[in-house]
Amino acid sequence: MALTMFSAGHALEDARLVRAARAGDESAFGALYERYARVIHGVLLARAPRADVEDLVQDVFLSAWNRLESLRDPAAFGGWLSMIARNRATDFHRQSMDSVELPPDLSAPEASSARAEALAVLGIIRTLPVAYRETLVLRLVEGLTGPEIAERTGLTPASVRVNLHRGMALLREKLEPSAKP
Repeated sequence: MALTMFSAGHALEDARLVRAARAGDESAFGALYERYARVIHGVLLARAPRADVEDLVQDVFLSAWNRLESLRDPAAFGGWLSMIARNRATDFHRQSMDSVELPPDLSAPEASSARAEALAVLGIIRTLPVAYRETLVLRLVEGLTGPEIAERTGLTPASVRVNLHRGMALLREKLEPSAKP
């Protein structure tokens, strides 16, 4: 018997969709995509450059589609897919890419101050420990609630609450001007 952290109903629905997709029902895999695209986007956004995230999301789902038969427990699809995303982000960073960082003060005509501020905050979030980074991106960027994060990542609701609480505390600490003597 496999132990998963997902709610029974969520896991059963995932299992049903995985079995249907394995049987060739592309719409079932489409439903899995709709169910998990925001989560995978958030996982990747916490780990990879924003400009590459959309392509990486597609890579993750293509990889999942091609490896669907290797998933031992169809009810564990969400955790399995999240692990594929984390591994894909790691692989992305292993690739040697020649790139040049643009200066942070470079202005673009369409850039708004709110957008620039959001990107700056995302940059700070990316400096936090991975567990906090991922849950914060899923909450603040992807707009998922704590229970939704728990349901879709396989984390326990208590872990999500702790990660969000500690992550927000660290984020506030990094965002507030230093008040230390």
